[in-house]
Amino acid sequence: MSGEKTEKPTAQRKKKAISEGQIARTPDLGAWAGMLLASFLVPRALGSAMDSAAQVFRQGVQMASDPDIGKAQELFKSGFIDAAMAVAPLGLGLMALGLAAGAAQGGIHFPAKMFMPKFNRLNPFPGLKRTFGGHAVWEAVKVTLKTSVLGLVLYYAVKDLVPAVIAHGAMPLETLLHLVADTAVGLMRYAAAAGLVMAAADYAMAKRRINKQIYMSKEEIKQEHKNTEGDPHVKGAIRAKQIAMARNRMMSNLPVADVVMVNPTHVAVALAYEPSKGAPRVIAKGAGAIAAKIREKATELRIPMVQNHELARTLYKTVELGQEIPPELYVAVARVLAFVMSLKAKGAAAGLHRQPNAPVA
Repeated sequence: MSGEKTEKPTAQRKKKAISEGQIARTPDLGAWAGMLLASFLVPRALGSAMDSAAQVFRQGVQMASDPDIGKAQELFKSGFIDAAMAVAPLGLGLMALGLAAGAAQGGIHFPAKMFMPKFNRLNPFPGLKRTFGGHAVWEAVKVTLKTSVLGLVLYYAVKDLVPAVIAHGAMPLETLLHLVADTAVGLMRYAAAAGLVMAAADYAMAKRRINKQIYMSKEEIKQEHKNTEGDPHVKGAIRAKQIAMARNRMMSNLPVADVVMVNPTHVAVALAYEPSKGAPRVIAKGAGAIAAKIREKATELRIPMVQNHELARTLYKTVELGQEIPPELYVAVARVLAFVMSLKAKGAAAGLHRQPNAPVA
C-alpha cells in the first residue's frame, strides 16, 4: 500500500517536475490569444502599409518623368523602412504575447534534462498508450470541438455577408472590400474568444494530468523527508556525540568550582566565584547519572558539597551553563559561599556534607 501514489506532491517534488519539463501547458492559449491580438493589430498594420505603398507609388509615378538612380534607391529605402515600421507593432505584440502566455502557464523554463538522450523513449508501448489512452480521447474531443466551434462561427459570419453582397451587387469595390474586411476581423475575434475558452479547458486538463503524474507515495515522502532533514539515526548519533562532548567540557571545568550544591542525590550544581568577573557562575550541572558523576568528581577533587534542596533545584532549573546566578539568588548563594569559606579557613572543607542555614531568597 505504501507504494501507491496517493499523496499530493510536495514543494520539492513540484520543483523537480519543473526542472524535468513536467509543466502543464497548452499551445492553444498562445495561438488563440495571438489571433485575438492580431484582429486588432492587423487592420492597423495593413492600413499603415497601404498608406506607405500608396505614397511610394505616387512618388514613383512622379519620378518616372525624371528618372534618377539615387532618388529611386532613396525611395525604395524609405518605403522599406515605412513597411517595417507598419508591421513592427504586430510582430512585437505577438512576441510579447507569446512570452506572456508561456509565463502564465508555470513560467518560462529551459529544462536541460529534456535535451538529454533517453533510450526508454524508443519504447513504442508508452507511445501506443498515449495514442489509445485517455489523453488521446481528450485530444479527439478537442479537435471535434475546435472544428464545430469554428464551423459555427464561420457560418454565422458568412450568413450575413453573402446576402449583403448579393443585394448590393453594384456597390463600389472599396465598400465591398471594407465589408469583407470587417467580416473577416469579426470572424477572427469570435473564433479567438471561443478558442480561449477551449484553451482554458485544455489547460485545466493538462494541469490535472501533470498533477496526477507527480503524485507521490507515502514511502517517497518519507524518503524525501529523510534526504532533506537527514537520517534520524545519524542525527541521533551526532546529537549524542555533541552531548557527550559538552558533558566532557563541563567536567573539565569542575576543578575551578568553589562549591557543589546537591539535592542530595538527584541534582548537582557546581558554582565558581571570581570577584573580578561578577556574580557566581554555574560551571556544571546535571540530574540523575550526570549528578552522580559530578558528585564523584567533586569528592575526588575535594570540592565542598552542600545539601540545600530548594537552592539546588532552583539553580538547576533557572540558570544555564556559563551563566551568572540571578540577583534574587545572591543572598542564598552568598550565605553558602560564606559558610564554605569559613570552614575552609578552619581547615574542615574536605568531605563537607553539612547543611548551612542558607534558605533560598
